[in-house]
Amino acid sequence: MAPTVATPMSESSDITDFIVTKGNGVKGLSEMGPKTLPRQYIQPLEEWITEKWGFFQVINHGVSIEVLENVKDATHKFFNLPAEEKRKFSKENSPSNNVRGTMDTKSHHYPKPGNR
Repeated sequence: MAPTVATPMSESSDITDFIVTKGNGVKGLSEMGPKTLPRQYIQPLEEWITEKWGFFQVINHGVSIEVLENVKDATHKFFNLPAEEKRKFSKENSPSNNVRGTMDTKSHHYPKPGNR
């Protein structure tokens, strides 16, 4: 049975003391077979999936296949653009605050076509 999430602050601070202050780590905690864990030690499933696999597919969301295919096509077209073209759409060059991304296009070295 999987551990549940602990809510009382005293449990959380006791566990933090065991893990951090006493240096036992999360592995030491897991070996004790706890029945509850503080939320801070539980990684959300979506975050784990993206770190482990890099992507995941959501189903039954109501978005049509046509829209999904258009998004995939636009994504492929964008990432096939030369670096200079992509840089025009970077967060630094966007007038919008809604642009997200972590790639540093100034220092990233793109492979030449055919050298991938």
